[in-house]
Amino acid sequence: MNIIEIIFSVRHLGEQVLATITDIGTLINHHSGIHGGCPIIAGTGVTVRRIAIWYKQGYSAEEIADQISHLTLAQVYAALAYYHANRDQIDADIAAEEAEGDRLEKLHKTQKLS
Repeated sequence: MNIIEIIFSVRHLGEQVLATITDIGTLINHHSGIHGGCPIIAGTGVTVRRIAIWYKQGYSAEEIADQISHLTLAQVYAALAYYHANRDQIDADIAAEEAEGDRLEKLHKTQKLS
C-alpha cells in the first residue's frame, strides 16, 4: 500500500497554515523480515501485539504513547483500532506467545534440576 497524504491550505486569521491528513491505513503494515510478518506500526519495529498487551494490562493510549515515546498518539490509536478489528487473531497470537514462554521456562527449570 502506498502512503497517501493530502496536503491542503487553510486560511486562519490571515495566515496560511498547512495541514497534513494521513490515511490511517498507512499506519499499520507487515514485513516478513520484521517480527515474523506480524502487524507493526509503520516505520517502527513496534508490534500491534505489544500495544494490545499493554492495553489489556490497563494502560491507556496516552500512557502507552508516553512509555514508547517515539510513537505518536495517532500511531497507538491506529494499533488499538487494528487490534479491535482483529481481536481474535491477535489474542490467539498473544496466547501462543505466552504458551511458548511457559514451555521454555519449564524446559529450562527441568534442565536446571537435572
